[in-house]
Amino acid sequence: MNPIAEFSLLSILALWLLLPVGLFLLAGLTGWLKNPLKVNHCWRLAGWALLASMAVSVVMGILLLIQPYTGGDSNRLATLGGRFGLYPDGIAVWMATMVAFIGWVILRFADNYLSQDPGRDRFLPWFLVTVASVLVLVFTNHLLILAGAWIGVSLALHHLLTLYQDRPQARMAAVQKFIVSRVGDALVVFGVVALYLHYGTFYLPDIIQNEGARAGGSTALTVASVVLALAAVLKCAQIPFHGWLIRVMEAPTPVSALLHAGVINLGGFLWLRLFPVFDGFTAGHMILLVIGGMTAVVAVLTMMTQYSVKHALAWSTCAQMGFMLFEIGMGAYTLALLHLLAHSLYKAHSFLASGRTVAVSAATRFPESPSANRLSWAGLTGLLAAAILVQFPWIVENNPVFGALLVLAVSAAAMGIPAGATKAVKLKLAGLAVLLVPLYSLLHFLIGPAVPEQEGFAIPGIALGTGATLVTLLAVCSLMIVFGARFPATRALGVHFLQGLYLELPFDRLTRFLAAEALKVPAMFRRVPHHPFRLEERS
Repeated sequence: MNPIAEFSLLSILALWLLLPVGLFLLAGLTGWLKNPLKVNHCWRLAGWALLASMAVSVVMGILLLIQPYTGGDSNRLATLGGRFGLYPDGIAVWMATMVAFIGWVILRFADNYLSQDPGRDRFLPWFLVTVASVLVLVFTNHLLILAGAWIGVSLALHHLLTLYQDRPQARMAAVQKFIVSRVGDALVVFGVVALYLHYGTFYLPDIIQNEGARAGGSTALTVASVVLALAAVLKCAQIPFHGWLIRVMEAPTPVSALLHAGVINLGGFLWLRLFPVFDGFTAGHMILLVIGGMTAVVAVLTMMTQYSVKHALAWSTCAQMGFMLFEIGMGAYTLALLHLLAHSLYKAHSFLASGRTVAVSAATRFPESPSANRLSWAGLTGLLAAAILVQFPWIVENNPVFGALLVLAVSAAAMGIPAGATKAVKLKLAGLAVLLVPLYSLLHFLIGPAVPEQEGFAIPGIALGTGATLVTLLAVCSLMIVFGARFPATRALGVHFLQGLYLELPFDRLTRFLAAEALKVPAMFRRVPHHPFRLEERS
């Protein structure tokens, strides 16, 4: 390679690494400074650093795209990145770009949102540590650094969750998240050690290229798949360890947005990064398929019964993470990456715009659509989507379970067609719902090259049967919830789903037993009750 070109690549790679390091240093400086004016300068510097990180990630993506056409070593970028401990592949580029962009948006929102908040000074340093740890996690090529960044993310996030220490529900969420995270951290470390015992190295490129050691599997690989699957389940707030995710609504909105858009999905990223180290379908895949699928079913139905906007968003996240793990368990890694990226962008917008939700709902209120009318539109669009998938099964990787999920998604979109709209508008909205199929195909085409191919991955019959059963259960129960008003026997079902089937209660009781002292609000943080008719000054 031309020395100038090599130097340029090394410079870009070094900058890609130095920007997260700079965020760590800026976090330390922000925590040390006491001058408000200088702290404000740190807010601006952090914004520019995140923008620069996003720009460098985009440049890395362009370099990856043109690398096969430049001649020479097609893995030259990965080889040079190894000198800095980087793993510059498609997954790392997509994730780093998304994390930097969402971090920048949340930072700009928080600068105004927390302008008069007493927790503003504590927010910025721990926010920067969290984002920097996620960036290191997504592009490192060393398993020990990956495990360390994983732990760093959860520890930094804990400080953000406790910004409002006078709120009992916020303390409960933070304590539960702390317990779950420490167990998850231990599982990740255990999984990394198991992979080292099998492959004899911590370097991901060496592990992935060692096909001979991977063939046939081993006890160590099976153990690694199980513990890493359990770690992903805990990180993604799957049932029955999901209660903290609902209570985290007590945290400031920027913290909720960061958690739902850039942190909770790291369980899925862990498997998207490490699935090539396993030999086909493993016990870990089955765990993800079953727990993720069951969580998705319960969370979707619970979300449909919620009255609170933020609680509905929280249950939506729980359901989406369940679907993502379900997809990974079925071997649809490209779909899972697409799901991860799309959910992150959508959920960041949903939380940051949640203040407008009530006003928008009131302004766009339509008469309740008759059940028969909604069902007819859902059935029509679902049949059209199914017809497209029958003709082009490659859109869903020839997997009937994913085809059924996509048809359900199209039908669910059509269920939202308002009854007050004209027939022309209804036809347009139905057409947009059906367009989800080619849109998914296009996005799959764009994201697909970023995911490594895994030859010989075969889904066992029991896994396919389990997946089909869960999808069918979701469809049937959704119809029962939607049309429950017509059938008194199903109303009781909606009441229980409103409470999430009470599945979080055992973990809640265990938390109160193990951490009774940590749940108490310290006297210095207790708010004096406000009495509007009491004229004397409060002490």
